[in-house]
Amino acid sequence: MFRLFQRPIPLVLLLTFFTAIPILTALNNVVQIPSGTYPEDSAHLGAAPISWFAHVLAGAAFGITGPAQFVRALRRRFGALHRVLGWIFVCSGAILGLSGLSLLAQVTSQRTPLVDIARGLFGLALLIALAMATATIRNRDFLRHRTWAIRAYAIGMGLGAVALVFFPIYIITGQPPIGLASDILFVASWVLTIAVAEVVIRRFSPSLPRASK
Repeated sequence: MFRLFQRPIPLVLLLTFFTAIPILTALNNVVQIPSGTYPEDSAHLGAAPISWFAHVLAGAAFGITGPAQFVRALRRRFGALHRVLGWIFVCSGAILGLSGLSLLAQVTSQRTPLVDIARGLFGLALLIALAMATATIRNRDFLRHRTWAIRAYAIGMGLGAVALVFFPIYIITGQPPIGLASDILFVASWVLTIAVAEVVIRRFSPSLPRASK
């Protein structure tokens, strides 16, 4: 299974599948927020429309640029494109984290404190991971740059795992799952994404080259 992370096409397809629901939802929100046509279960986010719009737009950009950043063949053949996409990845990730923290501060929570605490911690962790990814590439430490970029993507797109669990329930019931049990599952799905990223890092990082891009 983990061999997929070393092959360009399977890797892109796997990450695209994993993040498809949050990315499509974000793109849909980009259209809905300015027009005020968002669904009722998201209406509470309308209290902070600028932060919400920045969050979904940055999330879509972060999710789309992420998979290409981890394909070694594309990175080697199109170094300039990799660097441009890398700056988009970092900037959009920073906006994603900051806007998420802003939403926590401005919007009345619809979930238990467990989810709010987790979102706050993940938002801070995303900003730290992006800062480390930027610092390591400036020092030309490509190995650690890659590992921190993987961590950032896992944290920022952790909703991919949550969506794969919760979206079928939403389709069947017409309502988002609520309650302590669903919030525990929500956080656990996000943590699992980060744990998988750490497994990938530890399995393949020793073989990653430190040569210049």
